[in-house]
Amino acid sequence: METSRIPGFYNMTVDERRQLLASMDLIQDDDAAYLFAKQPLAVETADHMIENVIGTFPLPLGLGLNFLINGQDYVVPMAIEEPSVVASASHIAKIVRDAGGFTAESTGRVMTGQIQVIGCPDFAAARDAVLANKARLLKAADEAYPSLQKRGGGARDLDVRLLNEASDSSYNQMLVLHLYVDTRDAMGANMLNTMAESLAPVVEDLTAGKVYLRILSNYPENCLARARCVIPPEKLQTGNFSGEAVRDGVIHAYEFAASDPYRAVTHNKGIMNGIDPVVIASGNDWRAIEAGAHAHAARSGMYTSMSTWYTDEQGNLVGELELPMPVGTVGGSIRVHPMAKLAHKLLNVTLAAELAQVIVTVGLAQNLGALKALATEGIQKGHMALHSRSVAIAAGATGEMIDMISERLIEENDVRMGKAKELVADYQNEY
Repeated sequence: METSRIPGFYNMTVDERRQLLASMDLIQDDDAAYLFAKQPLAVETADHMIENVIGTFPLPLGLGLNFLINGQDYVVPMAIEEPSVVASASHIAKIVRDAGGFTAESTGRVMTGQIQVIGCPDFAAARDAVLANKARLLKAADEAYPSLQKRGGGARDLDVRLLNEASDSSYNQMLVLHLYVDTRDAMGANMLNTMAESLAPVVEDLTAGKVYLRILSNYPENCLARARCVIPPEKLQTGNFSGEAVRDGVIHAYEFAASDPYRAVTHNKGIMNGIDPVVIASGNDWRAIEAGAHAHAARSGMYTSMSTWYTDEQGNLVGELELPMPVGTVGGSIRVHPMAKLAHKLLNVTLAAELAQVIVTVGLAQNLGALKALATEGIQKGHMALHSRSVAIAAGATGEMIDMISERLIEENDVRMGKAKELVADYQNEY
């Protein structure tokens, strides 16, 4: 796309935003039909996606703007109900854009399947037998999903772990085979599960044990995405806070999260505030992404910060984020959900590796947005300004009344439902 820098987008009405996107060829007529529909996901379609359907549950869909990643512009669809997230990510993206943009990269698209074996008469001998037959097992895995090989993917390697070997309990002792598979542009859960299940009889024969679980792992340590930004301190200046003060405040906040799991949980939740909305909008499995990300944060044995912030030799603020990002651009709900298909058109990405890079970049931007707010005026000021609108709506405000009630709540520093209802009643009596 030409640019993700759209000044004043937040001041436009919803219809004006839609018309602008159409004029920029970001949405086509068939996309607009879904975007403008009162029920973009038909109940009939939803009924074939999950069980016991009674309706659908929409989320607000916004656009993260200003993102420049590896020299390319991205308009990023974000599905989320929490105020301030889209605005914060877009604000930081503009700052980083002015500093040259984000850089991002990703590793290979290799996912992990696990096969659990119980009751081996000799676990060490069982492990040796599996490793001695590695080529045979990899060939069998590929034969279970031949279409993947045609797309350039397939089984790449396997290894074996012995768990609780010294335990006296037969329930604890186990051999675990890890199957590594390049799933190309699919998230690959069904592929991994099919391959793992197909190997069960062969593994039982080799180990003289009993196979129980055969399923993918949601901690794909060989499917990582990384994002990085370098920001001169003068671009961080905010109000009465110098750029150096903001930079140092961000680093102090990071060090807190890096040292204390209690803080790290909230710190990382802020990162996922940016990641989850893009994963949801793109039709991917946000629960799998959450699980893998938090496991990665604890890989050292202590739960810690997902991101890293520091000062380079020139005094710039440097931020880095690395996470497992097994997202897909094909398969699953991506092919079925009309809004997921629209999200992929807006993102204009075809490769899963590129989508992973965009997503982890948004997570880094949102992290800096939260840390910058904490290091300056505090998180509540910006958050409550947006939250007050939700409170006003919940209290019964409509139309122009929403902004009026919201402004009064902020002015009086009393953003409560009770207060909002009082103001709504006063407005209705006056007019």
